[in-house]
Amino acid sequence: MPLILKALILGIVEGITEFLPISSTGHMIIVGHFLNFKGDFALLFEIVIQLGAILAIIVLYRNKIYDSFKNLLPGYYGFKLWSNIIISFIPFGIIAFIFHDKVEEILMKPLPVSIALLVGGIWMIYAEKKYKKNCKTVRMEDINYKQAFIIGLFQCLAVLFPGFSRSAATIIGGWIVGLSTVAAAEFSFFLALPTMIIATGYSLLETELILSSTEIISLIVGFIVSFFIALILVEKFITYLKHKTMRGFAFYRIIIGVLILTMIQLNIFKMFS
Repeated sequence: MPLILKALILGIVEGITEFLPISSTGHMIIVGHFLNFKGDFALLFEIVIQLGAILAIIVLYRNKIYDSFKNLLPGYYGFKLWSNIIISFIPFGIIAFIFHDKVEEILMKPLPVSIALLVGGIWMIYAEKKYKKNCKTVRMEDINYKQAFIIGLFQCLAVLFPGFSRSAATIIGGWIVGLSTVAAAEFSFFLALPTMIIATGYSLLETELILSSTEIISLIVGFIVSFFIALILVEKFITYLKHKTMRGFAFYRIIIGVLILTMIQLNIFKMFS
């Protein structure tokens, strides 16, 4: 399959899955296996197309981001929002710094991903049923520092267990500390900005690849596709959350997890290695 076509497919996968609670990392690993898309360029490609998804959040929330930067003095909305983001990011940053390389080496494989998808899906069903009714914080702007820190601890699950999903982890954490689903999801989007930008920047600094013209075009295609798909999906996702439960995503995770485990047992992945 031509590299540019692989880039198109993976850009679509990234754009759809990055901010939904179904694990973009898990889907990229699985789809990458089927496309035989591996190696140093594959790692760089996944980093670059994440930037497309990040840009989609910046565009969608540009007014809120701009207003927050206009109100950065203590006591104002922007100061509280970005203080919460920093507080949430700290535990994630520490865990990622310590464990990222080892996790990437050991757990970035179909079996661990399938287990994380299953466990995350089951936990989502349980957490939504048990904690969602106890919601006391409806808006992202009303999150306090304690809630932000606990959500940050939950985000660490996405570092330690590829396939768990950063979005799912932060939303589950949000439910447990009393956030509405929409508030938890929007906070997850904002938390993704420093989390993904720093992680992406770190990975880009580590790469020493010299790219061909085809690889450069593939990066551009993946970036653009990821951006536009995420731009459409995130807005629809928030609208969906205002009226629906997360059970559909949870059941999807469970089905995909079981399907991957079945394919592992049947040695299907080895056919594409």
